[in-house]
This record gives sequence, C-alpha cells and structure tokens, in this order.
Amino acid sequence: MFHRLILAAFCMTLASSAFGHGTGLHVLGTVVAIDAKHVEVKTQKGTTVEVQINKQTRFKEKDQPKSTNLPQVGDRVVIEAVKDEKTLTATEVHFSSMKKAAPPTPALTQQAPGAAPAH
Repeated sequence: MFHRLILAAFCMTLASSAFGHGTGLHVLGTVVAIDAKHVEVKTQKGTTVEVQINKQTRFKEKDQPKSTNLPQVGDRVVIEAVKDEKTLTATEVHFSSMKKAAPPTPALTQQAPGAAPAH
C-alpha cells in the first residue's frame, strides 16, 4: 500500500510539471527585423532566430495589458512558439518597448551678467 502511495505521488508530480509549463518553445532576445509574417530575434548567444507570425499570434506589451502596439526593432521579446517540422510559429509575443519618454529638461533662464541669482 505504501509503495502505491509513493508511486501515485510521483506520477502526480511528473504530470503537474509537464503540463504546468506547456509544450511550446521560448525564444528570448532583441528584435532585429519584423514584418506582418515573421519576426527575427537576436538571442544572447548572438544567433538570429526567425519566428513566423499569423493571425492567431497574440502580442502583449509589458506594463500595457490593453495595448494594441506591436514590437519594433530594438525591443526585447520573449516569444512562445510551436515547432512544425522546420518552422517556428509564435503563439504569444511578450515585449518591452525600448522607446522611453525623454526626461523633462529643466527650464534654463538667462540672467544678465553680474546679476544675482533669483531665489
């Protein structure tokens, strides 16, 4: 009886770890090219990976859950994809835009030479 209990616990652990993460592949890196049909990603190892995009591909921008923006060249991505023969097809593309708003610059005021600074 004890052996069956251990075996059952082991099987449940294997099943939860196998199904908990999904069956897809992940591509991480920086977008180097993108169009309506594919995205090319340069990985940290320096290789470029091409991933196909279709109408079912979902795009999710970091910190912008309702955004309809698409990634652009230079953006960091984590792509969840499935492999069919030799082709990777994206199911989800998580990205973080590299474009950041420029910080506001303080207004510079000109003073007459020799004038005391205003307080």
